[in-house]
Amino acid sequence: MSQATKFDSKNIRVVFMGTPHFAEASLTLLFEAGYHIVAVFTQPDKPSGRDQTSVQSAVKIFAEKNTIPVIQPLTLKHEALEQLRSYRPDIVVVAAYGKILPESFLGVPRYGCVNVHASLLPRWRGASPVQNALLSGDTETGITILKMDRGMDTGPILSKRSIPLLPDDTTETLLPKLAQVGGTLLVETLPDWIEGRITPRDQDQTGVTLCQLIEREDGKLFWTESAETLYNRFRALQPWPGVFSFWKRGGSLLRLKLHHLSLHPHTPETPHDLGEVFELGEHVGVQTGNGVLFLHTVQLEGKSALPIADFIRGYPDFVGTRLE
Repeated sequence: MSQATKFDSKNIRVVFMGTPHFAEASLTLLFEAGYHIVAVFTQPDKPSGRDQTSVQSAVKIFAEKNTIPVIQPLTLKHEALEQLRSYRPDIVVVAAYGKILPESFLGVPRYGCVNVHASLLPRWRGASPVQNALLSGDTETGITILKMDRGMDTGPILSKRSIPLLPDDTTETLLPKLAQVGGTLLVETLPDWIEGRITPRDQDQTGVTLCQLIEREDGKLFWTESAETLYNRFRALQPWPGVFSFWKRGGSLLRLKLHHLSLHPHTPETPHDLGEVFELGEHVGVQTGNGVLFLHTVQLEGKSALPIADFIRGYPDFVGTRLE
């Protein structure tokens, strides 16, 4: 696009690739900014729940509502590449798509493929940057807009924006905030990128950290760790997969999901065993390797979630026992 030509978003052909609500925010703001979104690539519908009902992605729902063509390839092989080429995109925007783009895709659009990534790169490259920032107790996070290359989040940076990571933030509360920041930064960045006013900056290799994969069993709490470490695990894994412990009651080992926790960083003067459940003032806490976690809402497997006061009324023998 000539420097002398006034930028007009409706002349820019965009293929958008994304899947969850995080990506929907970027798609929405692109659409509202007037970009010509010629197609959306998103993950195939997935069965969910006990009845395995087919669930559409947030991006697909938005696209169909706004009559944008939707492509849902199982793999990004030759057929998907030809579909991408057929839309003649000026630029491809990727946000939490859930698939790694082959190198053959990267050269299709004349302005390249840009990614909306939910961390301050090069910190937290990979698929779960929000969870990993919380796990590590980071005090800030943010969004990076980068030009994609063949690596995993290794491309040069076009723009960044940081936000504070609040002590009570969880993945559930943080993702919507980052989604809005990402969409806003994207629509601010694209005109400057397309008109040649941005020089991409290589990532500082000394600051690289890689995401660990989050799995269901990562929610198990080990009471030898500090209260701060365990609380950060709760923040990172809320709502999925959530954190849990085991309660040995009689001859049974019961799985106890811990839905809502808070942190008391100091160990009380009265000694307690690791994992011991005890009352501290109006609170019910669990002794950790350093400090106490207060329990607010818990759920025995197969039962409903309950406020801790209601749970203790039903299980008065809970206080004084140990979680494992």
